[in-house]
Amino acid sequence: MRIRRFSLFLLFAAASAMAQDYPSRPVKVIVPFPPGGAPDLVGRTLAHRLSERLGQPFVIENRTGAGGNIAAEAVAKSAPDGYTLLATSDGPLVINPSVYPTMPFNTLRDFTPISIAASAGLVLMACPTLPVASLQDVLNLSKSRKLTYATSGYGSSQHVAGELLKDSALIELTHVPYKGFGAAVGDAISCNVDLIFGAISTAIPYVRNGKLKAIAVTQPQRHAGLPETPTFAEAGHAGVAIEAYMGLLAPEGTPREVVAKLYGEVSAILREKDTAERLTGAGLDLVRSTPEEFAARLKSDLAKYSRLSKALAAKAE
Repeated sequence: MRIRRFSLFLLFAAASAMAQDYPSRPVKVIVPFPPGGAPDLVGRTLAHRLSERLGQPFVIENRTGAGGNIAAEAVAKSAPDGYTLLATSDGPLVINPSVYPTMPFNTLRDFTPISIAASAGLVLMACPTLPVASLQDVLNLSKSRKLTYATSGYGSSQHVAGELLKDSALIELTHVPYKGFGAAVGDAISCNVDLIFGAISTAIPYVRNGKLKAIAVTQPQRHAGLPETPTFAEAGHAGVAIEAYMGLLAPEGTPREVVAKLYGEVSAILREKDTAERLTGAGLDLVRSTPEEFAARLKSDLAKYSRLSKALAAKAE
C-alpha cells in the first residue's frame, strides 16, 4: 500500500512539475482557415498574449483545406503534449462530421477542449450592384434568376445558414464554397457572386465602407455593430438562426495539468481590457467557457447538426 501511495505521489509530482515547466519551447497553434476571418483573429489574439504571458512563442500556422479537416486532423494526430493546439471555429468539429462522407478524426474522441473564447452571429450580404435592399428583395429576385451565395467552404456555419435560408424560404440558391472568408469576399465585392454569408465580426468593415450591403443577421437580436440590419426572424424567417464560435483545443491525452494551465491563461487573457476591446470591437462576443462546458457544447451541437444536415441534405462534394 505504501509503495502504491508513493507511486501515486511521484506521478502527481511529475504532472505538477510538467505544468509548472510548460511551455519550455515554442507552441504551434494551427488555424484551419486563411488570415482575414474570425477564427484567425481569435487564434492570433490568444497566441500573441500567451506568448507574452508564458515566455515562449505561440506560433500561428494557417493550414487550410477540406473545410478545416486537414488542420483538425493534423492536431488530432499530433503528440498530446500541449505543443500543438487547434484554434478553430465550430464548423470543422461539429458541422463537418454531418456533411462530409468520411472524416479523418472524431471530434469527441480525438480532442481535449480548452475553452471557447468568442462567438459571432452571421450576416447575409449582397454584392453592391445587386438590386436588393432587404431579404424580401432577395427572395423576389431569386424567383426570376438563380442567385449564388459564397461561403468559407463546405461544412462551414455559413454553408448551413445558406441551406437554412433555402429551406425556410423555399428558394434555389447556388452554393459557391471558398477556402475562407478572405478568399470569398473579393468575389462578392466584384459581384462574381451575388450573396455572401460571413461572420459579423469580419463583415462589419465591408458594410460600413459600402463595399457590401447587409441584408439580415442570424442572431436573435440585432447586432450593435450593424444596428440597422434586421434579424432573419424580423424578416419572417426565424428558422435561419445560427451562431459560430471560436475556441482552443489540444489533442486527446494532453495532460490535464497543461490543459488547466492553458484554460486559466485564456480565461485571464479574455478578461484583459485590451483583448476584450480588440475582439468585441471586431464584432465578436466574448464567451470564456470551461473545458467541460466546451465539451458539452460540442456533444450537443454534433447531434443538432446531424439532424439538420439530414433534413436539408447538405452534403459536401
